[in-house]
Amino acid sequence: MSNQGQGAERWCCSPVTGEPLSAEQATDLSAVFKALGDPVRLRLLSLIAAHTGGEACVCDLSGAFELSGPTISHHLKVLREVGAITGERRGTWVYYRVLPETLQQLSAVLGPAPAVSTSA
Repeated sequence: MSNQGQGAERWCCSPVTGEPLSAEQATDLSAVFKALGDPVRLRLLSLIAAHTGGEACVCDLSGAFELSGPTISHHLKVLREVGAITGERRGTWVYYRVLPETLQQLSAVLGPAPAVSTSA
C-alpha cells in the first residue's frame, strides 16, 4: 500500500520537536567545535575536566604533552577565548576550569531531540 494520496504528508517528514539554533548560536558554537577540533585542545579540555573538582593547574597540564609551555599556553588561550574554559591566577600558577554551560550547549546540539508523546 502506498503512502500517496490522502494523509501522505504526515509520513513525509518528522516534526520539529526542539528549538533549532539561531544564526548567532550556530556561529558561537561553531567556534567551540572548531577549537575542539584540534586534538591537543580536546585533550586539554578532557584533562581539566578529569581533575579532582574539575580544576587543573597549568603545571599539571604541561607535563602531559611533549609541547613547549608557550604552545600549551596558546592552546589554553584558544579554549578560553571560545568560552570552553576559564582561568584564575593564584600566585605564580593559573588554574583552569571547564565551563559547564558551554558543555551543556554542545551536548544539547549533539543529543537527540526530545521524544514526542503520541498518547492523548
